[in-house]
Amino acid sequence: MMNWAVLLCALVALSECNVKISLIKGKTARETLMEKGIWEETRLKFPYKPMAKFYQTGDEAMTNDADLSYYGVISIGTPPQSFNVIFDTGSSNLWVPSVYCSSQACQNHAKFNPAQSSTFTWANKPVSIQYGTGSMTGRLAYDTVSVGGISVTQQIFGASQTEAPFMANMVADGILGLAFPNLAASGATPVFDNMMSQGLVSQNLFSVYLSGNSAQGSVVSFGDIESNYYTGQITWIPLSSETYWQINMDSVTINGNTVACNGGCQAIIDTGTSQIVGPTTDINNMNSWVGATTDQYGDATVNCNNIPNMPEVTFTLNGNAFTIPASAYTSQNSNGCMTGFGNGGTQQLWILGDVFIRQYYAIFDRQNNNVGLAQIA
Repeated sequence: MMNWAVLLCALVALSECNVKISLIKGKTARETLMEKGIWEETRLKFPYKPMAKFYQTGDEAMTNDADLSYYGVISIGTPPQSFNVIFDTGSSNLWVPSVYCSSQACQNHAKFNPAQSSTFTWANKPVSIQYGTGSMTGRLAYDTVSVGGISVTQQIFGASQTEAPFMANMVADGILGLAFPNLAASGATPVFDNMMSQGLVSQNLFSVYLSGNSAQGSVVSFGDIESNYYTGQITWIPLSSETYWQINMDSVTINGNTVACNGGCQAIIDTGTSQIVGPTTDINNMNSWVGATTDQYGDATVNCNNIPNMPEVTFTLNGNAFTIPASAYTSQNSNGCMTGFGNGGTQQLWILGDVFIRQYYAIFDRQNNNVGLAQIA
């Protein structure tokens, strides 16, 4: 029998079932801390550990990333209470700060108040999410979550009671995880899984367009592939693991030379990591090939004047080449120019984060368990 929500979608020409959420490219924690003159002090206290959320220890793990800047608005409760969240394809839980949180990070962010929602119920279960620089602890609860006009009823989410200090420097209030259910801490059902089971999207997929140049223009679209954001054909890549959005990567090449991932490796398409991250040896080799100098913290700097002459870097995914020009893998801040290749330590897993996604429109297809990539328009 046809799901009545899907039938309704058909009757209204899918207008209510393909939902586009605008993402804001805000100021990063790194930029804010640099402006305050305390970046060096803070990074020593809270070292950057981009692979932290990919160590599976029973709890869902996440990392504080100083360069994350894309966030969108959702609401929770009746009447709705609004929050800025990072739409993170590298994790699976939804959580926001609550009025029961006294941590510094909760004092300068929106806090959910259960007493003000008529549809709220506690789940009577704790949640703990590990960070690279601390953790979030809290309680699970159920309420209506609205994402761009889609109202997901009885959505389980985490209401934080403690948060890692670094979160005080980030714009986003919380995280909305878009990876697979088996990664969710405390067995919580992810938001997109409930969208699918409640028949709230016309297709069991979502897509992401990240704009690199302006504060606005970035979007995440639920249930839709938007052709105006890409050019040419979509390349579909099957998942190698249905946990993260994980795929096979064959190699990383520069000027025809294999400089990393020799013999193949695993990579994750992750909107919740700003850089392209890989094993230390490979990343150091890539940075050397493009003429970068790596400092004690792992930041790789380049002469800004050299960027027009720096080589392209090609990532071959499941036999398909995806090339990133120097203008895309470098960025400029008050300290000069740096590459977007981050040191991930000894783990062999790669993260293709925002540096990659800004070049390729990304489609996350749960119906067929694959990722679609197309050159941005």
